[in-house]
Amino acid sequence: MLKGFRSFLLQGELIVIAVGLVVALAFSNLIKAFTTSIVTPLVDAAEGGGPVSGGLGWTVNGQHVDLGAFIAGIVYFVIFMVVVYFALVVPYRTYMARRGTSVFGPPPPMKTCPECLSDDLPVAASKCRHCASVLTS
Repeated sequence: MLKGFRSFLLQGELIVIAVGLVVALAFSNLIKAFTTSIVTPLVDAAEGGGPVSGGLGWTVNGQHVDLGAFIAGIVYFVIFMVVVYFALVVPYRTYMARRGTSVFGPPPPMKTCPECLSDDLPVAASKCRHCASVLTS
């Protein structure tokens, strides 16, 4: 039972999806910090004012644009991504390299079709998948 659970957790697609979800959630927090600290006060100032709070930033028409909260959101995002990279991506990449599989690495080399100019063709392709023209090396 534990071996099956371990194999389920170490599937390549599951780890990639989990890392993508974690990055999306962290990016969502960054966007929230931007909107609540910068955009919302500017919109409120355009509407005619409201409460003023302190902190790093400036006041526009009675609304405080809180630059400090946005910078804190950026710092949180960077620290969170460093932790995700070193806690999830690096160990998983090392584990998969021992198994002979490359993950989270550079993309394979591609070539461009001279006819339709699509640049997503594998180097070994002999025919373009988009326009069906024959490719020369």
